Amino acid sequence: MRKLLVFPLVLALLPSIHAQQPNRVKLATEVKNEFLHAWNGYKKYAWGHDDLNPLSKTYHDWYAQPLLMTPVDALDTMWLMGFKDEYAKTQRYVLDTLSFDKDLSVQNFEVTIRLLGGLLSNYQLSGDKRFLQLAEDLGNRLLPAFDSPTGMPYRYVNLRTKAVSKPVSNPAETGTLLIEFGALSKLTGNPVFYDKAKRALVETYKRRSSIGLVGEWINVETGTWTKTDSHISGAIDSYYEYVLKCSVLFKDPDCGSMWRNSVTAINTYLQNPIAYSGTRKHEGKPIESVAARVWYGHADMNTGKRSATTYGALDAFFPAVLALSGDLEKAKQLQESSFFMWKLNHIEPEEYDYFADKITSPGYALRPEIVESTYYLYHYTRDPYYLRMGEQLWRDFVKYCRTDEGYAALKSVVTKQKADAMQSFLFAETFKYFYLLFAPAETLDFDSVVFNTEAHPIKRTW
Repeated sequence: MRKLLVFPLVLALLPSIHAQQPNRVKLATEVKNEFLHAWNGYKKYAWGHDDLNPLSKTYHDWYAQPLLMTPVDALDTMWLMGFKDEYAKTQRYVLDTLSFDKDLSVQNFEVTIRLLGGLLSNYQLSGDKRFLQLAEDLGNRLLPAFDSPTGMPYRYVNLRTKAVSKPVSNPAETGTLLIEFGALSKLTGNPVFYDKAKRALVETYKRRSSIGLVGEWINVETGTWTKTDSHISGAIDSYYEYVLKCSVLFKDPDCGSMWRNSVTAINTYLQNPIAYSGTRKHEGKPIESVAARVWYGHADMNTGKRSATTYGALDAFFPAVLALSGDLEKAKQLQESSFFMWKLNHIEPEEYDYFADKITSPGYALRPEIVESTYYLYHYTRDPYYLRMGEQLWRDFVKYCRTDEGYAALKSVVTKQKADAMQSFLFAETFKYFYLLFAPAETLDFDSVVFNTEAHPIKRTW
C-alpha cells in the first residue's frame, strides 16, 4: 500500500482569489488588446517568418525556409476574438504565400498540431476550401512518416523527397496525430489519413507494460522502449489527451477503451496524494492547510516504482483532460496543485519537485496548459473561483512576460529574467484560453468542438 506523504504547506496565497467575481468583459477586452500588442510586434519585426524574438526584435524560423507558424496558429484565435479585418488580411496572406513544396525535413508532430490542425480549423470556421486543399497537400506530404515496420511514425519527414529520419520517438509524437489526420479523412473522404494515424496510436498503446503504462522513448522500427520512465509530462502528455479526445470527436470505441485502461494505470501508479499539516505565514498572515490536493509523478513503466516526484507546466494540462472525462473531483484536486506551483513565484516553473518543495527547472515558455485547465473547470463547474484563479494567472502573466513589442518567455520564474523567445502557441493557445475563459459562453460552443493539443477547435461536421 502506498504511504501518504505528509509535509508542511508552503503557499503564497493572494487575497484576490477570495475577492468578488472579476469583471469578465473588462478582462476579455484586455486579452484581446494584448493579443493585438503581441501580434503587431510579430508583424513589425517577423512578418513572413515563423516566430518573433521579442527582445532582439528579430525573427526566428524553424527550418531553412519559413512555414508561417505564427500566422497559421493565430488565425482561429483572431476569428474567435472578432478581428474580422485582421483575419481577412492574414487569411489572404497565408493562402497566397504558404507552400509545402519545400525540400525541408520537418518534425511530423509539430507540423501536424500547428499547421495541419490550424488549416483544418480555419477551413471549418471560414468555409474557404483553399484551407482544406492546403491541409490535404500537407497531409499527403507527411504520410511517408508512417512507413515504419511498426506503423508508428518517424519523427522527421522531408516534405518534398519523402525521406524519413529519427526512428527513436515518444508516445506524444506517435500518438498525437489522430485528431488532425482523422479530421482530414472525414473532410476529404480519404480514409488513409485516419487509418495511418489510428494505427500509430493503437501500436503505441499495444506496447504498454503489463501494468498499463507507456514509457518515454520508443524505437518505431523495432517497437522497443529505449527509456521506461512513465509520467504525464512532455514526451507522453498529449498521447493520453488524444486517446480520450478521439473517443469524443470520432465516437471511436477503441479510443474510449484505451482511455479507461490508461487512466486506471495513471491513477494507480503515477498519482501521489499529499496530505498537508500545519500552517505557514505569508506576509505576516497565517495560511490554512489544504488537504484536497493531488500530484502526478514519475514511475518505471514496468514496475510502477516511483522514480521522481516532479510535476510541471506541461503536466498542468491533465486537469482539463480529467474534467473532460467526467472526473471533476480529481481534476479540481490536481488543478489546486498546478495553481499552488504557479503561486510560489507568481509564474509556474517548467518543473517542480513537490516532495522536496524545490524548483528543478525554472524556465517559463509562455505555456498555456494551466489556463486551459482553468477554462475547462470553469466550463464544467461555473464556479466563479476559477474566474478569480484565471484573473490572477492573467495579471501575473502580463506583469512578468510583457515586453514593448510582444511577450517573452522567462529564463527563470524566480529572477523573472526574460528569454528572447515567443513561440506561436502563445497566439494559438495561451491567449485563446485566457479569452475563452472570460468571454461570453456563446463565443464558442464548447460542447460542439474538440480542441487539438495546439487549441485549434475541430468540429464534428461529418
